[in-house]
Amino acid sequence: MPTDIIMPQMGESIVEGTITKWLKKPGDKVQRDEPLFEISTDKVDAEIPAPASGVLQEIKVSEGTTVGVNTIVGTIAAEGEASAKLAAPDAEKPAPEKKPESEEEKKAPAAAAPAPHASAAPVQESAGEEEARSSPLVRKIARDRGVNLSQVSGTGLGGRITKQDILSFIDGQSSGAAAASASASAPSAAAPAASTPASRPTAPLAPAAYPGDLVPLTNMRKIIAQRMIESRRISAHVHCMYEVDFTRIVNLRAKHKNAFEQRHGVRLTFMPFFVRAAILALQQWPIINASTEGDSVRYHRHINVGIAVALDWGLIVPVLKNAGDLNFLGLQRGITDLGERARSKKLKPEDVEGSTFTVTNPGQFGAVFGLPIINQPNSAIMGVGGITKQPLVITDKEGNDSIAIRSVVHLTLGYDHRLIDGAVADQFMALLKKTLENWSEEIG
Repeated sequence: MPTDIIMPQMGESIVEGTITKWLKKPGDKVQRDEPLFEISTDKVDAEIPAPASGVLQEIKVSEGTTVGVNTIVGTIAAEGEASAKLAAPDAEKPAPEKKPESEEEKKAPAAAAPAPHASAAPVQESAGEEEARSSPLVRKIARDRGVNLSQVSGTGLGGRITKQDILSFIDGQSSGAAAASASASAPSAAAPAASTPASRPTAPLAPAAYPGDLVPLTNMRKIIAQRMIESRRISAHVHCMYEVDFTRIVNLRAKHKNAFEQRHGVRLTFMPFFVRAAILALQQWPIINASTEGDSVRYHRHINVGIAVALDWGLIVPVLKNAGDLNFLGLQRGITDLGERARSKKLKPEDVEGSTFTVTNPGQFGAVFGLPIINQPNSAIMGVGGITKQPLVITDKEGNDSIAIRSVVHLTLGYDHRLIDGAVADQFMALLKKTLENWSEEIG
């Protein structure tokens, strides 16, 4: 019997998920626990592993569709069973997405069997399956416009090429976005240019598939938009910015980074220095680690630091739990692990819950500093700017001034003025600045 593939429940509060991408197509072999499809929920984006080994027999829920947890989204069959079914589909069962022809399609003349080089269906062992890959209308449009269907990516179930797919491809040709042609000498690079039609729900926001197209927001982008607006509405945002002489830490990292990696198997980055300094300041000023709950203040027992991670498809904030109990090496390992799992879609819902303070790093892209929006229900967020060399006035112990080239970073604290006074925010940042400029802690 085939094994059902179900939409998993990624946490107790999650009741649905959106399939953003199938990593296999019908007929492909799969191994148990191999990534099979990607989903997006209101907590995380994640890769879902195959529940069994065999062959992907059927995709029941197409990309861009949102369904409830425990919904069957596809089936996996044993290899021999799947081959027989794919080669000879059940005559009593309609082909996937086989819909009544429209008046426009009925008028279209029957198409001759396509040439071998034009076949690009996921499973191509019978003429019936090739018919299911595209409608007569699609093939007529392709013939009239001289389009090789092997260069068009289908977004329908099982790779079926829809009318919108072929029209989007033709539009891309006319605008210069794709350079495919019907001849056998068409450049192979043309196919990727048209592989993600603008109408597909999972198309990236930037850049759009074609200039001028209207591209739907991804599930993650909708959530980000909603939460940013809510945070601006809820919190009275105020920002303060401090300039920090980071030379001591830059030199320390340069001196120890190779030995650190060889000894511990993890790269030494600047982020744990910022996080450790913030933890020491939070311990001194716990109001900045607190949250507003109605007319009360929740002073959190632990310091859980959210680390903003920029992804190609959006932004996510995994949480380093009990960060105040970790030493420097523990911080580095935790930060590295969260970043890697965020980028590979291996985070769980509990990995993005429970933050009490957030650190974001726009400086990695060259920003001098940023004015970040508070990550609710936190009361503060620290933005880390780029590290640059600048001339600074240096005063020695005797009070003599000189100008020197120093490594400088600008740190910004965004805080909720309903709860945190400016004097408290400034004292917090002054302590953080002092810790970084006079770093004395062992890095392991």
